[in-house]
Amino acid sequence: MSVACAAALPTASARRRHRGSPQTALEGGGGKLVMMQRRDLVTKGVTLSVCCSMLSSSNSSAQALERLPFKADGYNFWTWRGRRIHYVEQGAGQPIVLIHGFGASAFHWRYNIPELAKKYKVYAIDLLGFGWSEKALVEYEATIWMEQVRDFLRDVVKDPAVVVGNSLGGFTTLFAATEVPELVRGVVLLNSAGQFGDPNRPPEAAEAAAGEESAVTRLVVRPLKEAFQRVVLGFLFWQAKQPARVEKVLKSVYKDATNVDEYLIGSITAPTADPNAGEVYYRLMSRFMANQSRYTLDRLLGKLSCPLLLLWGDLDPWVGPAKAAQIKKFYQDTTVVNLQAGHCPHDEAPEQFNGALLEWLASLDAGKPADQPEPALQSV
Repeated sequence: MSVACAAALPTASARRRHRGSPQTALEGGGGKLVMMQRRDLVTKGVTLSVCCSMLSSSNSSAQALERLPFKADGYNFWTWRGRRIHYVEQGAGQPIVLIHGFGASAFHWRYNIPELAKKYKVYAIDLLGFGWSEKALVEYEATIWMEQVRDFLRDVVKDPAVVVGNSLGGFTTLFAATEVPELVRGVVLLNSAGQFGDPNRPPEAAEAAAGEESAVTRLVVRPLKEAFQRVVLGFLFWQAKQPARVEKVLKSVYKDATNVDEYLIGSITAPTADPNAGEVYYRLMSRFMANQSRYTLDRLLGKLSCPLLLLWGDLDPWVGPAKAAQIKKFYQDTTVVNLQAGHCPHDEAPEQFNGALLEWLASLDAGKPADQPEPALQSV
């Protein structure tokens, strides 16, 4: 589950706490020309509002750590298959690639990029359909993000990198690492998405059943189901992009909510002003989320050939420490660091995260065996 998914679940308290949002201007009517002008004005207005809030926001973590400056127009763009892909690039040295979770962006690594860039060349990429990357109207499934990251490693990074991913980004990281092992020297997962396969389920039988579809189902049931999904998911998307709703969900998965601020909330809600955002949300929720079982962690871990670090927020209400233990049991070349944080430990507890990652990277650079970590890497 993700912030964006959970934010779509309606609650009475969220409705009572609803605050006015610039995005609601997108719902306005009028002629076609007026609509286009209004849409452009709203998009720029949301970005300007977010940018202003970034500049004024301040908390204890921001005072302790350098924070990535927010840029309303983004940092760098790479053209992939004719689509604009946003990414941040800082520092020099061996490369690290950071991949965000569902509904987030490169700005979610705001407290990590400046620190890691002191010793490494750091990239943070927005997955297609998220953040400042293009809201392309394509079929979304796990393979498209794997291919995006794979090609980013080949075309932009070029040298073997350590790839780091949170939630959906963790699963994408693992998937990409199995496809281009020559370009990945280490994988880091933070409360990763993905499930282990059911050993009692015959895959051939499941695939055969999925392929059988009657004429009535194809011509009547499926169109009616899709029409219903569009209505429901359209409403849920409207709910999910409200700042008050996003704040509520974030505070439920950040056990220390200090860093749930205007910067973070704005970086999640601003991209929803894109005209294609609603359709992308529909495709993600109705297709990708329904087909996750096609790709399992055990299948990917069975192909992995590099050291693996699990930086796991043990207080995560969605993906608990049992999953980290299961991954460790399945893949022996794994180091586990237990962090006292929730689903996004890199942003909730950036000092802990940065320190643990840098220590593991130092061990990797020195060629120390991954199964003999330093004592400090056991728990933070």
